[in-house]
Amino acid sequence: MHQILKYNMNKFEQLGLNESLLLAIKDLGFENPSEVQEKAIPVLLEKNTDLVALAQTGTGKTAAFGFPLIQKLDAEDRSTQALILSPTRELCLQITNEIKQYSKYVKGLHTVAVYGGASITEQAREIKRGAQIIVATPGRMQDMINRGLVNIKNINFCILDEADEMLNMGFYEDIVSILSDTPDEKNTWLFSATMPAEVARIAKKFMHDPAEVTVGSKNSGSATVSHEFYCVNARDRYEALKRLADANPDIFSVVFCRTKRDTQAVAEKLIEDGYSAAALHGDLSQAQRDGVMKSFRGRQIQMLVATDVAARGIDVDNITHVVNYQLPDEIETYNHRSGRTGRAGKLGTSIVIITKSEIRKISSIERIIQQKFQEKTIPSGMEICEIQLLHLANKIKDTEVDHEIDNYLPAINEVLDGLSKEELIKKMVSVEFNRFINYYKKKRDLSGEKGSERSERSSEPREIRAGDPVRYFVNIGSRDDFDWMQLKDFLKETLDLGRDDVFKVDVKEGFSFFNTDGEHTEKVMSVLNGFDLNGRRINVEISKNDGGSRERRDHNGRSGGGFGGGRSSGGFRGGDRSSAPRSGSGSFGPRSGGDRSSSSKREGGFSSDKPAREGGFRSDRSSTAPRREPGSAQRESSAPRRSETSSDKPASRSFDDAKTRRPRRS
Repeated sequence: MHQILKYNMNKFEQLGLNESLLLAIKDLGFENPSEVQEKAIPVLLEKNTDLVALAQTGTGKTAAFGFPLIQKLDAEDRSTQALILSPTRELCLQITNEIKQYSKYVKGLHTVAVYGGASITEQAREIKRGAQIIVATPGRMQDMINRGLVNIKNINFCILDEADEMLNMGFYEDIVSILSDTPDEKNTWLFSATMPAEVARIAKKFMHDPAEVTVGSKNSGSATVSHEFYCVNARDRYEALKRLADANPDIFSVVFCRTKRDTQAVAEKLIEDGYSAAALHGDLSQAQRDGVMKSFRGRQIQMLVATDVAARGIDVDNITHVVNYQLPDEIETYNHRSGRTGRAGKLGTSIVIITKSEIRKISSIERIIQQKFQEKTIPSGMEICEIQLLHLANKIKDTEVDHEIDNYLPAINEVLDGLSKEELIKKMVSVEFNRFINYYKKKRDLSGEKGSERSERSSEPREIRAGDPVRYFVNIGSRDDFDWMQLKDFLKETLDLGRDDVFKVDVKEGFSFFNTDGEHTEKVMSVLNGFDLNGRRINVEISKNDGGSRERRDHNGRSGGGFGGGRSSGGFRGGDRSSAPRSGSGSFGPRSGGDRSSSSKREGGFSSDKPAREGGFRSDRSSTAPRREPGSAQRESSAPRRSETSSDKPASRSFDDAKTRRPRRS
């Protein structure tokens, strides 16, 4: 063992590191330097030089610049000698903590973190006490320079960590201004995962004949990460996320969304459905962000939903999956996302959930990361149940018995007396497994959907399941002063549903069609049939088809709703409305539960005005359904199914009057 340890230590000794750093490395348990460390450390120790290092996230870049930086500094000189710039608060704190660990045996060396969201006067006070290394975010550093609270005019080293991400976040002007306040003769070390034009411009302007270190190909992805994509309909995005989580029972993941609002909304819905989830984005206070990250590192949170900016500081071991709930606006950002997993030589999986219109982006990403994606289908409900059943069986098998239970065994044996071994196993497993089987046996398959192939004129009734789209005929239309947007708002208001719960609204002259998911059918039929609109009853019937294509698109006298041609009755008003159809392709996630929407009206199916939760997660879990998926009671509708060629006498009441009335049964 001693010889093995000595051999491993010699690996770092051969890089030229001194004794104090080698002791710290031993304490940290580092065994072998990573590729970027092997290439960069000797170059930086050998001579004073500028450096451009391109390496993926998670390859050990902090140690690659931290070790040589600490060795080159004069710990007896208390003035600021080095500045490290990083894109986010989390990454700033992470680098600071790591530098402190590396320098624990270097007496008198102090490192201070400078970032927004904390007291600027306290940070200035710490620097004044003596800080050889400042780790800072660009915005706060520029603020301190402007206030005269820091002096970097005599530093010897400037390190730009995650340079591409800082520039993506719009810090170009701040970085240029900060570097302009530093001496020309300093050494600048630039570390980045990719090399976009702006990074190259910074290097050209502020660096002199830099040495270059590249791990892998430029902009390429990590070899330890596999890449998969799942193509679904836009409104099924959230349901697909849940199924992927259920199909990977031990998932420990970061889920990426494009905006803060989407991040909060997806996290809230996951929490409501019983998952251990939390949101991480810029609108959280520093205390909340720290609480979320502490819980995530402690694995109390299984799914961390984050924006790209906030996730730059995530350095957590053993993340199994990165889920791209939405692809980033900049394709290069995908590299940073996927770098959250497959770290330290371990394997990881990067998952992309996309719609058909986004498939072309996969080829663009493949060209950049120089790796191929594997196209996969969302697991069916029965496949998930099988996975969960085997996972439960293994969990029972591997559970260690606490012998404190021995005292209770006589009473337990009495209760279970008469059950055979097989019956006992079935009942034990069913306690947990029934939640999944009861939930998924009523759910439709998300894979391979190409729209309904059912004939419009088919007289065969179809089974209405919770997730299936149901199309309705209603005897009001454009002659009643409704266009598709007004009718959609009227239906939402009257039925007390969310925005995405009513879709594919198609308004004709004397009648209209609209869709909901199957869990809302009972409410639609009971509330609208008998609704008094200016003295006459609204009549709603279930159409013979589900509207064709499953895209969540509303219509205003347009074809494409799943039925064709002109109409001999009722009129076809195409193009006399100014309102353009809304496409649901930009939304995220369907509304899965029927009874949840009746308690509050939510924009996009989620509450956007909920206060952020401290810590961001909830540990309680429903015992009645997998991840608590609420839904209204189902019934097989006996209402006559009507083809979409029917017409009826229009009501003569405006939307503004109608929407103020609550449903009344006659």
